[in-house]
Amino acid sequence: MVMEAIPFVLIGVLISGLIQIFLTERWIARVMPRNRFLSSLFGCGVGVLFPSCECGIVPITGRLLNKGVPLNAGIAFMLTGPVINPIVLFSTYIAFGNDWKMVGIRAGMAIAVAFLVSIVISFLYPQLPFRSGEHVQQAAAASELKTLPTAEPRPRKPLMRQLYGVLSHSIEEFFSVGKFLVLGAFIAACMQTYIPTSSLLHLGGNPVTASLVMIGLAFVLSLCSEADAFIASSFRSTFQVGALSAFLVYGPMIDIKNTLMLLGTFKGKFVAVLIALVTLLTLVGSLIVGRLFG
Repeated sequence: MVMEAIPFVLIGVLISGLIQIFLTERWIARVMPRNRFLSSLFGCGVGVLFPSCECGIVPITGRLLNKGVPLNAGIAFMLTGPVINPIVLFSTYIAFGNDWKMVGIRAGMAIAVAFLVSIVISFLYPQLPFRSGEHVQQAAAASELKTLPTAEPRPRKPLMRQLYGVLSHSIEEFFSVGKFLVLGAFIAACMQTYIPTSSLLHLGGNPVTASLVMIGLAFVLSLCSEADAFIASSFRSTFQVGALSAFLVYGPMIDIKNTLMLLGTFKGKFVAVLIALVTLLTLVGSLIVGRLFG
């Protein structure tokens, strides 16, 4: 599990380093819509451009928030990025026998869940819920910068120095996130070993319990979003499309690995609220999908 996740963590921390060095607060202020609904939609769509799974999305999100991206847009990006990026969508297409229907269901439901969660979060948390005060100060400074359009631009550093800065930030981020990845993988492996999958599967007798079982399975298995569609497709003879959609949407948004990464970045209460919202809306979405496509 660790070996499967590390390449994507590396991609994530490298993107995080590039954002830190090359993406300016002033540019973000220009492209980011000020309306909370439009900024959430913007956050949902940006995930197409970032080929990162849930293993590497947390450091990218943290860096964007530090640069002044609104919390709701950052959360929308964090939840949709591991689902709607092209690599994941193509793997879903292949896993389900070259069927675009499941790809559309997965992407559409992920965007709907992420958008609604981000809007609720924007009302509940007007301040950034970072764990350390340092992150809050950095983000506040970024917010102040974007309100100063007449300020002089920062002098550009030589390219080699900028690249050195990217690597320095990436290395620091990698060791910060890596410990949570290893711990999460260990816990997930223990749960896979000691909780038989068969004990969960027999609970899937009706749409509600079936979706809850698949949500629990997605959390426990903690699969990379690039590979989880192949596991989901193996349950087609056991579960209906609604429960399968719950597995495909919930796992990339919330699993054991990224829960621990979230706890390393955000306050515990915020993480609990986020998980509760994602769980509730994924369940409701899977029931709607089951009615429409079951």
